[in-house]
Amino acid sequence: MIPLDATTLPVIFAALMGAAILLYVILDGFDLGVGLLLPLATPDERDRMIGSIGPFWDANETWLVLAVGLLLVAFPAAHGAILTALYLPVAVMLVGLILRGVAFEFRAKAPVAQKPIWDRTFFAGSLMTAMSQGFMLGLYIMGLDWTPGNLAFALLTAAALTVGYSFIGATWIILKAEGALQRKAVDWARGGIWGMILGLGAVSVATPLVSDRIFARWFTFPEALLLAPLPAMSLLLIGLLWVALRHLPTRGDQFAWFPFAAASTLMTLGFAGMAYSFYPYVVPERLTIYEAAASPESLTIILIGTAFVLPVILAYTVLAYVIFRGKATVLRYD
Repeated sequence: MIPLDATTLPVIFAALMGAAILLYVILDGFDLGVGLLLPLATPDERDRMIGSIGPFWDANETWLVLAVGLLLVAFPAAHGAILTALYLPVAVMLVGLILRGVAFEFRAKAPVAQKPIWDRTFFAGSLMTAMSQGFMLGLYIMGLDWTPGNLAFALLTAAALTVGYSFIGATWIILKAEGALQRKAVDWARGGIWGMILGLGAVSVATPLVSDRIFARWFTFPEALLLAPLPAMSLLLIGLLWVALRHLPTRGDQFAWFPFAAASTLMTLGFAGMAYSFYPYVVPERLTIYEAAASPESLTIILIGTAFVLPVILAYTVLAYVIFRGKATVLRYD
């Protein structure tokens, strides 16, 4: 049995928080991406696209709430430092999430003549959310300092993550749609893959350069040899995605799942590389998870609560995806 002490508890909570963030980026990433792609579709196609995320989008955002909640209760010092530095983009993200929620409900109930207004609102909310998250990612990597160079990099990651979200959104539509909309989604994914490549490349290059410690962790022997499978697998997946998108859709739709699965795996590999780079810091080069953690007694109580809550979240997430598997239909309330 693993001892629950001041050494192991921060690691457990860092792993839980990391898993929640990764699941949010993948799951809410694709429905943000669908929102970003709405202007490229016809009105009928938009109904089908919204229908493809209708059963999932609300539950997907639960992972963001869980991640922020774990940061607050498990690493209160880090929560204060991070949200203080990122106050403005967090506010923009919250406004974007509110716009998405309102537009999603209203577009399904509004008169036909008003639906384009709510479609544009849903797109605007998706764009604000994606851009702000990418900006926060870039600023976090650069150490949370608002310098001109750091801001330029944060704007780059904001654009790259937004295009990356649109890419994974397109792969989701490939999986859930058929016919003309599926063929359109393949074309969108062929363009959006560049955002995924740019985002992963920018983060991969910048992360070792901002810290001598991180550089040493990646480019000294034997670490460089042991870590080689991460970039190798990423390059292989990008190559396979490139080939797959040139041959989709296939007869019988057998491989419609592959682009989404490959994009999700790419995000997982990129996240694993970031986690390795920054560990044990939760605030880059300032606070480690051990320094920022709450007391072991508090963490133990929180862990007991998490042991009950997390399986419930996992269960209803899995249940939703099982029940609503297959091709999407138009979302209706009547």
